[in-house]
Amino acid sequence: MSKKLPTRAEDYSLWYNDLVKRAGLAENSAVRGCMVIKPYGYAIWEKMQRQLDDMFKRTGHENAYFPLFVPKSLFEAEEKNAEGFAKECAVVTHYRLQTDPDRPGKLRVDPAAKLEEELVVRPTSEAIIWSTYKNWIQSYRDLPLLINQWANVVRWEMRTRLFLRTAEFLWQEGHTAHATAEEAVAETRQMLDVYAEFAEEHMALPVVKGVKTDNERFAGAEDTYCIEALMQDGKALQAGTSHFLGQNFAKAFDVQFATKDGAREYVWGTSWGVSTRLMGALVMAHSDDEGLVLPPKLAPIQVVIVPIYKTGELDALMERIRPIQQGLIARGISVKVDARDTERPGFKFAEWELKGVPVRLAVGARDLDAGTVEVARRDTKQKMTLPLADIVAAVDQLLNDIQANIYQKARTYRDQHLTRVDSYDAFKQVLDEKGGFVLAHYDGTSETEERIKEETKATVRCLALAEPDEDGICMVTGAPSPRRAYFARAY
Repeated sequence: MSKKLPTRAEDYSLWYNDLVKRAGLAENSAVRGCMVIKPYGYAIWEKMQRQLDDMFKRTGHENAYFPLFVPKSLFEAEEKNAEGFAKECAVVTHYRLQTDPDRPGKLRVDPAAKLEEELVVRPTSEAIIWSTYKNWIQSYRDLPLLINQWANVVRWEMRTRLFLRTAEFLWQEGHTAHATAEEAVAETRQMLDVYAEFAEEHMALPVVKGVKTDNERFAGAEDTYCIEALMQDGKALQAGTSHFLGQNFAKAFDVQFATKDGAREYVWGTSWGVSTRLMGALVMAHSDDEGLVLPPKLAPIQVVIVPIYKTGELDALMERIRPIQQGLIARGISVKVDARDTERPGFKFAEWELKGVPVRLAVGARDLDAGTVEVARRDTKQKMTLPLADIVAAVDQLLNDIQANIYQKARTYRDQHLTRVDSYDAFKQVLDEKGGFVLAHYDGTSETEERIKEETKATVRCLALAEPDEDGICMVTGAPSPRRAYFARAY
């Protein structure tokens, strides 16, 4: 293998960027601010997508697809949403190129091909979807309407980081319409629970469920719910959001329905989404200085088998390895046999460690003759010798143990970095010396929130749903506070 990764302690940001590239997850592209997701990285995203899609469908949602382009007049119909995203929009103004008469062999925009109305490249799809829902919803019989789409979006970013912030990224966005506010709120909370379950059960990522403050709320929403996770450098990452839209988009696009008693009412809406930002969370929450540490449920390759052989022995050894491989596959375990004769075993061990494969089997003829297999687990780097006769069942159980251990390690780190403070000085000290989530009272005003952000670079991540009411005083102004908020510096 080439030189070692930078360590997390030396330079966390450099460690992350190097790891994403060297593990084959993604790389920067020829398009400034955009990334290429490489096959190994995309395989992880596909597993995320497949699991989430199953969870959406179990909760009654269907997939559809809506246009990439949004006419500016539609985009600006809901004013808060348009204002919130205006600075991030890519805009199509012309529909044709032509040869450049002043530069042979080059092209220019045809000045005669200006669009009558500019098209916004979707930064989010509420406008185009709600303009469509106007045609789909006439009566209470058409509700609820539960739609999701898997798509790409563009939010013009100049300061980018692979997976965490790029000009174009992949996501899913759910958009639902309901007859009552209560149904819409229940949908919003249900999808928050779906995201939290996915994060904890599949990503092995403990999260805090909460609601955003007015300052941090999605533009055009009445309430924004979120899941917040903690990375190994003590910074928070918003891992998913679910929005109660009230009737804002229904009124902007005149989406009304006939009630059972014949009245006309505006529908109530929600939207919710997670993106390839989850890939960044997966890397930063679990990985170490040797490479990726992937939870088995999301690892493209769960087990790698490395044959240990001398010249001329490989074919015979492969025949003896095949039953192990087939037994694991029969259990639903994804397996790769690395039989390359161009690399030594030590190189292969390091490469698969870098790529975060949860379990490695080193198999040689001498081991098989003795009825044993050497097994190494990626999360703890523990090596063990296990009986060949029980190897399939043992590996299956080991994968479950690794999944649980990765979650518990992240949970322990998170819990050790939950700090309650009562003074502004203590608040600043914890942020500078320890990091993590800081639970503190503040007066709930946008002004105080902005002041804290400006002075400490920490933001209110959420008002946690599980955090009880607790009378206190604002650490900054001394004004009354009914509960503590979760603060952190964040990505």
